[in-house]
Amino acid sequence: MPSYLIVLTFAWLAILVGGWLGWQLLRQNGRLLLRLEELEKRLDTLEFGVDDQPTGLALGTAAPAFDLSDLAGERKSLGQYRGKPVLLIFFNPACGFCRELLPILKQRGESRGQRTETDEPLLLMISTGGSEANRALFDQHKLDCPVLLQKGSEVAEVYNANGTPSGYLINTDGKIASELAMGAEALLALANGKSPIANGRSEIDPAHNGAAASGGVADENRFSSRSVARSKIKRDGLKAGTPAPQFRLSRLDGRGELALSELRGRQVLLVFSSPGCGPCNTLAPQLEKFHRERGDVQVIMISKGEPKENRAKVKEHGLTFPIVLQQQWEISRRYAMFATPIAYLIDEKGIISHDVAVGVEPILALMSSLAGRKEREPLLTV
Repeated sequence: MPSYLIVLTFAWLAILVGGWLGWQLLRQNGRLLLRLEELEKRLDTLEFGVDDQPTGLALGTAAPAFDLSDLAGERKSLGQYRGKPVLLIFFNPACGFCRELLPILKQRGESRGQRTETDEPLLLMISTGGSEANRALFDQHKLDCPVLLQKGSEVAEVYNANGTPSGYLINTDGKIASELAMGAEALLALANGKSPIANGRSEIDPAHNGAAASGGVADENRFSSRSVARSKIKRDGLKAGTPAPQFRLSRLDGRGELALSELRGRQVLLVFSSPGCGPCNTLAPQLEKFHRERGDVQVIMISKGEPKENRAKVKEHGLTFPIVLQQQWEISRRYAMFATPIAYLIDEKGIISHDVAVGVEPILALMSSLAGRKEREPLLTV
Protein backbone atom coordinates (compact mmCIF):
# COMPACT_ATOMS: atom_id res chain seq x y z
CA MET A 1 0.00 0.00 0.00
CA PRO A 2 1.41 3.42 -0.92
CA SER A 3 2.66 5.45 2.00
CA TYR A 4 0.26 8.32 1.35
CA LEU A 5 -2.71 5.92 1.71
CA ILE A 6 -1.35 4.70 5.03
CA VAL A 7 -1.00 8.30 6.24
CA LEU A 8 -4.51 9.14 4.98
CA THR A 9 -5.97 6.07 6.70
CA PHE A 10 -4.37 6.96 10.02
CA ALA A 11 -5.55 10.55 9.64
CA TRP A 12 -9.13 9.43 9.14
CA LEU A 13 -8.86 7.01 12.06
CA ALA A 14 -7.57 9.84 14.24
CA ILE A 15 -10.50 12.04 13.18
CA LEU A 16 -13.02 9.28 13.85
CA VAL A 17 -11.52 8.45 17.25
CA GLY A 18 -11.37 12.15 18.15
CA GLY A 19 -14.97 12.64 17.09
CA TRP A 20 -16.09 9.61 19.08
CA LEU A 21 -14.23 10.83 22.19
CA GLY A 22 -15.69 14.31 21.76
CA TRP A 23 -19.20 12.89 21.51
CA GLN A 24 -18.66 10.79 24.63
CA LEU A 25 -17.42 13.85 26.53
CA LEU A 26 -20.43 15.83 25.36
CA ARG A 27 -22.81 13.08 26.49
CA GLN A 28 -21.08 12.80 29.86
CA ASN A 29 -21.20 16.59 30.25
CA GLY A 30 -24.89 16.49 29.39
CA ARG A 31 -25.65 13.76 31.89
CA LEU A 32 -23.74 15.62 34.60
CA LEU A 33 -25.60 18.83 33.85
CA LEU A 34 -28.88 16.95 34.01
CA ARG A 35 -27.91 15.70 37.45
CA LEU A 36 -26.94 19.21 38.55
CA GLU A 37 -30.20 20.71 37.33
CA GLU A 38 -32.14 17.97 39.07
CA LEU A 39 -30.20 18.81 42.23
CA GLU A 40 -31.16 22.47 41.81
CA LYS A 41 -34.81 21.49 41.61
CA ARG A 42 -34.50 19.32 44.72
CA LEU A 43 -32.78 22.13 46.62
CA ASP A 44 -35.61 24.50 45.73
CA THR A 45 -38.09 21.88 46.87
CA LEU A 46 -36.26 21.48 50.20
CA GLU A 47 -35.97 25.19 50.81
CA PHE A 48 -39.34 26.46 49.63
CA GLY A 49 -41.46 23.33 49.78
CA VAL A 50 -42.27 23.57 46.07
CA ASP A 51 -40.87 22.47 42.75
CA ASP A 52 -39.04 24.96 40.57
CA GLN A 53 -42.10 25.99 38.57
CA PRO A 54 -45.15 25.86 40.84
CA THR A 55 -48.50 25.78 39.09
CA GLY A 56 -50.93 28.26 40.58
CA LEU A 57 -54.58 28.91 39.87
CA ALA A 58 -55.47 30.26 36.44
CA LEU A 59 -55.98 33.99 35.98
CA GLY A 60 -59.63 34.99 35.93
CA THR A 61 -60.91 31.94 37.80
CA ALA A 62 -63.01 32.40 40.92
CA ALA A 63 -60.92 32.46 44.09
CA PRO A 64 -61.84 29.38 46.17
CA ALA A 65 -64.10 30.29 49.10
CA PHE A 66 -63.04 29.69 52.69
CA ASP A 67 -64.40 30.32 56.16
CA LEU A 68 -61.83 30.53 58.97
CA SER A 69 -61.41 31.89 62.49
CA ASP A 70 -59.39 35.04 63.04
CA LEU A 71 -57.06 35.66 66.00
CA ALA A 72 -60.04 36.75 68.11
CA GLY A 73 -61.95 33.54 67.33
CA GLU A 74 -64.46 35.21 65.01
CA ARG A 75 -65.35 33.49 61.74
CA LYS A 76 -64.39 35.32 58.56
CA SER A 77 -65.00 34.36 54.94
CA LEU A 78 -63.46 35.51 51.70
CA GLY A 79 -66.87 36.73 50.56
CA GLN A 80 -66.81 39.45 53.23
CA TYR A 81 -64.09 41.24 51.30
CA ARG A 82 -65.88 41.22 47.94
CA GLY A 83 -65.81 44.68 46.36
CA LYS A 84 -62.20 45.48 47.25
CA PRO A 85 -58.92 44.05 45.95
CA VAL A 86 -57.29 41.57 48.33
CA LEU A 87 -53.68 40.44 48.57
CA LEU A 88 -54.03 36.94 49.98
CA ILE A 89 -50.80 35.82 51.68
CA PHE A 90 -50.11 32.32 52.97
CA PHE A 91 -47.98 32.63 56.09
CA ASN A 92 -46.18 30.41 58.58
CA PRO A 93 -44.80 31.88 61.84
CA ALA A 94 -42.00 29.27 61.79
CA CYS A 95 -40.83 30.49 58.35
CA GLY A 96 -37.91 32.91 58.59
CA PHE A 97 -38.76 34.62 55.31
CA CYS A 98 -42.34 35.17 56.56
CA ARG A 99 -41.09 36.82 59.74
CA GLU A 100 -38.75 39.05 57.73
CA LEU A 101 -41.68 40.10 55.56
CA LEU A 102 -43.77 41.54 58.43
CA PRO A 103 -41.68 44.65 59.22
CA ILE A 104 -41.41 45.38 55.50
CA LEU A 105 -45.20 45.33 55.18
CA LYS A 106 -45.52 47.47 58.31
CA GLN A 107 -43.05 50.02 56.94
CA ARG A 108 -44.89 50.06 53.61
CA GLY A 109 -48.15 50.88 55.38
CA GLU A 110 -46.58 53.67 57.43
CA SER A 111 -44.93 55.23 54.37
CA ARG A 112 -48.35 55.57 52.73
CA GLY A 113 -49.63 57.54 55.71
CA GLN A 114 -53.30 58.42 55.50
CA ARG A 115 -53.65 57.69 51.78
CA THR A 116 -56.86 55.83 51.04
CA GLU A 117 -56.62 54.77 47.41
CA THR A 118 -59.43 52.32 46.77
CA ASP A 119 -57.31 50.29 44.38
CA GLU A 120 -54.71 49.40 47.02
CA PRO A 121 -55.19 45.76 48.04
CA LEU A 122 -56.22 44.76 51.52
CA LEU A 123 -53.70 42.43 53.17
CA LEU A 124 -55.33 39.17 54.21
CA MET A 125 -53.12 36.62 55.95
CA ILE A 126 -53.86 32.92 56.13
CA SER A 127 -51.51 31.44 58.71
CA THR A 128 -50.86 28.11 60.38
CA GLY A 129 -50.14 27.34 64.02
CA GLY A 130 -51.84 28.44 67.21
CA SER A 131 -53.60 31.75 67.75
CA GLU A 132 -51.32 32.79 70.64
CA ALA A 133 -48.09 32.39 68.66
CA ASN A 134 -49.54 34.26 65.69
CA ARG A 135 -51.05 37.01 67.86
CA ALA A 136 -47.74 37.60 69.63
CA LEU A 137 -45.89 37.83 66.30
CA PHE A 138 -48.32 40.23 64.64
CA ASP A 139 -48.63 42.34 67.81
CA GLN A 140 -44.84 42.57 67.96
CA HIS A 141 -44.71 44.09 64.48
CA LYS A 142 -47.96 46.05 64.96
CA LEU A 143 -49.25 44.93 61.59
CA ASP A 144 -52.96 45.68 61.45
CA CYS A 145 -54.53 43.27 58.97
CA PRO A 146 -56.89 40.30 59.18
CA VAL A 147 -55.10 37.07 60.15
CA LEU A 148 -57.09 33.88 59.62
CA LEU A 149 -55.98 30.47 60.88
CA GLN A 150 -56.14 27.24 58.92
CA LYS A 151 -55.84 24.01 60.90
CA GLY A 152 -53.20 22.53 58.64
CA SER A 153 -52.74 23.52 55.04
CA GLU A 154 -56.25 22.82 53.78
CA VAL A 155 -56.80 26.27 52.24
CA ALA A 156 -53.25 26.54 50.89
CA GLU A 157 -53.69 23.22 49.11
CA VAL A 158 -56.86 24.43 47.39
CA TYR A 159 -54.91 27.47 46.16
CA ASN A 160 -51.93 25.30 45.08
CA ALA A 161 -49.76 27.36 47.41
CA ASN A 162 -47.32 24.80 48.78
CA GLY A 163 -44.71 27.19 50.17
CA THR A 164 -44.52 30.29 52.36
CA PRO A 165 -44.64 33.19 51.97
CA SER A 166 -46.80 33.02 48.85
CA GLY A 167 -50.09 34.37 47.61
CA TYR A 168 -52.36 35.89 45.02
CA LEU A 169 -53.97 39.17 44.17
CA ILE A 170 -57.76 38.79 44.14
CA ASN A 171 -59.76 41.48 42.34
CA THR A 172 -62.97 43.21 43.40
CA ASP A 173 -65.04 40.49 41.72
CA GLY A 174 -63.39 37.75 43.77
CA LYS A 175 -61.33 36.39 40.89
CA ILE A 176 -57.64 35.48 40.69
CA ALA A 177 -55.84 38.55 39.30
CA SER A 178 -52.21 37.43 39.44
CA GLU A 179 -50.05 34.38 39.06
CA LEU A 180 -49.02 32.57 42.23
CA ALA A 181 -46.41 34.87 43.80
CA MET A 182 -43.66 32.91 45.54
CA GLY A 183 -41.42 34.79 47.97
CA ALA A 184 -41.42 38.19 49.64
CA GLU A 185 -40.20 40.15 46.63
CA ALA A 186 -43.03 38.96 44.39
CA LEU A 187 -45.62 39.60 47.13
CA LEU A 188 -44.32 43.12 47.74
CA ALA A 189 -44.54 43.80 44.02
CA LEU A 190 -48.21 42.83 44.11
CA ALA A 191 -48.80 44.97 47.20
CA ASN A 192 -47.28 47.96 45.39
CA GLY A 193 -49.36 47.41 42.27
CA LYS A 194 -46.50 46.15 40.14
CA SER A 195 -46.29 43.06 38.01
CA PRO A 196 -44.74 40.32 40.15
CA ILE A 197 -41.69 38.39 39.12
CA ALA A 198 -43.18 35.17 37.82
CA ASN A 199 -42.70 32.51 40.48
CA GLY A 200 -39.97 34.64 42.01
CA ARG A 201 -37.49 32.98 44.37
CA SER A 202 -35.89 36.21 45.65
CA GLU A 203 -36.46 36.96 49.29
CA ILE A 204 -35.66 39.93 51.52
CA ASP A 205 -31.91 39.41 51.71
CA PRO A 206 -30.13 40.64 48.54
CA ALA A 207 -27.61 37.81 48.78
CA HIS A 208 -30.48 35.45 48.00
CA ASN A 209 -31.45 37.17 44.74
CA GLY A 210 -30.98 35.28 41.53
CA ALA A 211 -30.74 31.91 43.23
CA ALA A 212 -33.65 30.33 41.37
CA ALA A 213 -33.08 26.92 39.88
CA SER A 214 -33.82 26.11 36.27
CA GLY A 215 -36.50 23.80 35.03
CA GLY A 216 -36.31 20.38 33.42
CA VAL A 217 -34.36 19.44 30.32
CA ALA A 218 -36.03 18.20 27.15
CA ASP A 219 -33.06 16.56 25.46
CA GLU A 220 -29.30 16.50 25.36
CA ASN A 221 -29.13 18.84 22.34
CA ARG A 222 -29.48 21.71 24.81
CA PHE A 223 -25.94 21.01 26.02
CA SER A 224 -24.29 21.93 22.71
CA SER A 225 -23.83 25.51 23.93
CA ARG A 226 -23.71 24.88 27.68
CA SER A 227 -21.21 23.53 30.15
CA VAL A 228 -21.23 22.29 33.72
CA ALA A 229 -19.49 25.52 34.75
CA ARG A 230 -22.67 27.43 33.85
CA SER A 231 -24.83 25.60 36.41
CA LYS A 232 -26.67 28.19 38.50
CA ILE A 233 -26.00 26.60 41.88
CA LYS A 234 -23.27 28.61 43.56
CA ARG A 235 -21.63 26.00 45.72
CA ASP A 236 -18.05 27.14 46.20
CA GLY A 237 -18.67 29.51 49.08
CA LEU A 238 -18.56 33.28 49.44
CA LYS A 239 -15.23 35.06 49.08
CA ALA A 240 -13.46 37.34 51.53
CA GLY A 241 -14.72 40.90 51.18
CA THR A 242 -18.34 39.85 50.62
CA PRO A 243 -20.96 41.29 53.01
CA ALA A 244 -22.17 38.42 55.19
CA PRO A 245 -25.80 37.57 54.29
CA GLN A 246 -28.18 38.47 57.08
CA PHE A 247 -30.34 35.95 58.90
CA ARG A 248 -32.65 35.75 61.89
CA LEU A 249 -33.22 32.27 63.32
CA SER A 250 -34.67 30.68 66.44
CA ARG A 251 -32.19 29.75 69.15
CA LEU A 252 -31.99 26.12 70.17
CA ASP A 253 -32.00 27.04 73.86
CA GLY A 254 -35.44 28.66 73.51
CA ARG A 255 -34.19 32.17 74.26
CA GLY A 256 -35.93 33.81 71.34
CA GLU A 257 -34.22 34.55 68.05
CA LEU A 258 -30.72 35.56 67.06
CA ALA A 259 -29.96 37.90 64.16
CA LEU A 260 -26.50 38.34 62.68
CA SER A 261 -27.04 42.11 62.71
CA GLU A 262 -27.16 42.02 66.51
CA LEU A 263 -23.48 41.00 66.55
CA ARG A 264 -22.23 44.00 64.56
CA GLY A 265 -19.11 45.34 66.29
CA ARG A 266 -17.76 41.87 67.12
CA GLN A 267 -15.88 39.25 65.15
CA VAL A 268 -18.05 36.21 64.45
CA LEU A 269 -16.98 32.65 63.69
CA LEU A 270 -20.03 31.29 61.88
CA VAL A 271 -20.06 27.49 61.70
CA PHE A 272 -22.53 25.37 59.70
CA SER A 273 -23.12 21.98 61.28
CA SER A 274 -25.49 19.02 61.48
CA PRO A 275 -26.08 16.58 64.36
CA GLY A 276 -25.68 13.57 62.04
CA CYS A 277 -22.34 14.77 60.64
CA GLY A 278 -19.37 12.83 62.05
CA PRO A 279 -16.72 15.51 61.34
CA CYS A 280 -19.04 18.08 62.95
CA ASN A 281 -19.04 16.04 66.15
CA THR A 282 -15.24 15.84 66.00
CA LEU A 283 -15.07 19.62 65.65
CA ALA A 284 -17.63 20.43 68.38
CA PRO A 285 -15.37 20.14 71.48
CA GLN A 286 -12.67 22.21 69.75
CA LEU A 287 -15.24 24.92 69.02
CA GLU A 288 -16.32 24.91 72.67
CA LYS A 289 -12.70 25.22 73.81
CA PHE A 290 -12.16 28.12 71.38
CA HIS A 291 -15.37 29.78 72.58
CA ARG A 292 -14.29 29.61 76.22
CA GLU A 293 -10.79 30.92 75.51
CA ARG A 294 -11.62 33.63 72.97
CA GLY A 295 -14.19 35.99 74.37
CA ASP A 296 -13.42 38.51 71.62
CA VAL A 297 -14.71 36.17 68.87
CA GLN A 298 -18.36 35.14 69.02
CA VAL A 299 -18.93 31.54 67.92
CA ILE A 300 -22.32 30.94 66.31
CA MET A 301 -23.44 27.56 65.00
CA ILE A 302 -26.16 27.17 62.39
CA SER A 303 -27.44 23.61 62.55
CA LYS A 304 -30.25 21.71 60.88
CA GLY A 305 -32.39 18.77 61.86
CA GLU A 306 -34.78 18.29 64.76
CA PRO A 307 -34.34 20.29 67.99
CA LYS A 308 -34.30 17.07 70.04
CA GLU A 309 -31.27 15.57 68.28
CA ASN A 310 -29.47 18.92 68.35
CA ARG A 311 -30.05 19.26 72.09
CA ALA A 312 -28.63 15.77 72.55
CA LYS A 313 -25.42 16.87 70.80
CA VAL A 314 -25.26 20.02 72.89
CA LYS A 315 -25.47 17.93 76.06
CA GLU A 316 -22.97 15.36 74.77
CA HIS A 317 -20.30 17.97 74.00
CA GLY A 318 -21.21 20.52 76.67
CA LEU A 319 -21.68 23.33 74.17
CA THR A 320 -22.36 26.79 75.58
CA PHE A 321 -22.15 29.05 72.52
CA PRO A 322 -25.36 30.07 70.70
CA ILE A 323 -26.86 27.54 68.28
CA VAL A 324 -29.63 28.45 65.85
CA LEU A 325 -31.59 26.18 63.52
CA GLN A 326 -32.27 26.51 59.82
CA GLN A 327 -35.25 24.54 58.55
CA GLN A 328 -33.51 22.96 55.58
CA TRP A 329 -30.64 24.59 53.66
CA GLU A 330 -32.04 28.11 53.33
CA ILE A 331 -29.16 29.89 55.11
CA SER A 332 -26.56 27.52 53.63
CA ARG A 333 -27.83 28.59 50.23
CA ARG A 334 -27.30 32.25 51.08
CA TYR A 335 -23.74 31.41 52.05
CA ALA A 336 -23.29 29.44 48.79
CA MET A 337 -22.29 26.06 50.15
CA PHE A 338 -24.35 22.97 50.99
CA ALA A 339 -21.91 21.14 53.27
CA THR A 340 -21.01 20.62 56.92
CA PRO A 341 -18.86 21.47 58.71
CA ILE A 342 -17.88 24.78 57.13
CA ALA A 343 -17.02 28.10 58.74
CA TYR A 344 -16.83 31.79 57.89
CA LEU A 345 -15.00 34.51 59.78
CA ILE A 346 -17.02 37.74 59.79
CA ASP A 347 -15.43 41.00 60.90
CA GLU A 348 -16.81 43.76 63.09
CA LYS A 349 -18.43 45.49 60.10
CA GLY A 350 -20.29 42.40 58.94
CA ILE A 351 -17.88 41.58 56.11
CA ILE A 352 -16.55 38.08 55.46
CA SER A 353 -12.84 38.41 56.20
CA HIS A 354 -11.65 34.92 55.19
CA ASP A 355 -12.61 32.55 52.42
CA VAL A 356 -14.84 29.70 53.55
CA ALA A 357 -13.09 27.00 55.58
CA VAL A 358 -14.39 23.56 54.59
CA GLY A 359 -13.82 20.58 56.87
CA VAL A 360 -12.36 20.03 60.32
CA GLU A 361 -8.70 20.75 59.55
CA PRO A 362 -9.26 24.03 57.65
CA ILE A 363 -11.62 25.25 60.39
CA LEU A 364 -9.07 24.37 63.09
CA ALA A 365 -6.41 26.17 61.04
CA LEU A 366 -8.64 29.25 60.88
CA MET A 367 -9.16 29.12 64.64
CA SER A 368 -5.43 28.67 65.16
CA SER A 369 -4.65 31.71 63.00
CA LEU A 370 -7.00 33.77 65.16
CA ALA A 371 -5.26 32.52 68.29
CA GLY A 372 -1.88 33.44 66.79
CA ARG A 373 -3.17 36.88 65.85
CA LYS A 374 -4.33 37.42 69.44
CA GLU A 375 -0.92 36.49 70.84
CA ARG A 376 0.79 38.99 68.52
CA GLU A 377 -1.45 41.87 69.61
CA PRO A 378 0.30 44.24 72.04
CA LEU A 379 -0.93 44.26 75.61
CA LEU A 380 -2.93 47.30 76.60
CA THR A 381 -1.58 49.24 79.53
CA VAL A 382 -3.56 51.54 81.77
